[in-house]
Amino acid sequence: MKTRNPRNLPKNKLSRQMGENIWGKENCPTNSRTYGPGQHGAKGVRRRSDYGVQLREKQKMKGYYGNIGEKQFRNIYKEAFSQKGDTSENLLILLESRLDAIVYRSNLVPSVFAARQFINHKHLTVNGVVVNIPSYRCKPGDVIEVREKSRSIPFVIASIQKLERELPEYISLEPKAFKVIYVRYPDSDEIPYATIMSPTSVVEFYSR
Repeated sequence: MKTRNPRNLPKNKLSRQMGENIWGKENCPTNSRTYGPGQHGAKGVRRRSDYGVQLREKQKMKGYYGNIGEKQFRNIYKEAFSQKGDTSENLLILLESRLDAIVYRSNLVPSVFAARQFINHKHLTVNGVVVNIPSYRCKPGDVIEVREKSRSIPFVIASIQKLERELPEYISLEPKAFKVIYVRYPDSDEIPYATIMSPTSVVEFYSR
């Protein structure tokens, strides 16, 4: 009997629940089936309430960044709200400044879930210091490097060679050196989401 890789389950489940290819994967189940999980197949589309739309967008964004826990995600929103400027823009900057998000964006690993595990196992340094906290907040100019002994890991080599995802301008990758530089904070319109995200709906959800 063929078994499935358990690391594939969270992202496949989320994509099917949302009916969207959340991470732009070629093998995403929504490429051929757009309805959610369940044995009874597609059902009629129901019009969501404003609250339902906001909840869905919040769940989608939490999941996109590696299934961030509700308490942690709410705290990120609170921090974004407390800062000057547009709260939804602040929220995206805080999320994109996470170490796991930068490692994923840079193509050092195949998925944001792999990024979290990679960091937990102490395969990376930030400015020369080992960091094993996926939610670590990076600042512009920070240099992230794969440790020497970790550069021969097959999925790292394969991911760098494939460069499956678009590299945004606010991240610089030196593939031969296994080095990434977080150049600057991003603008919301240059974050390369594979599907439409609505940070405004997330802010509205928590502002209720």
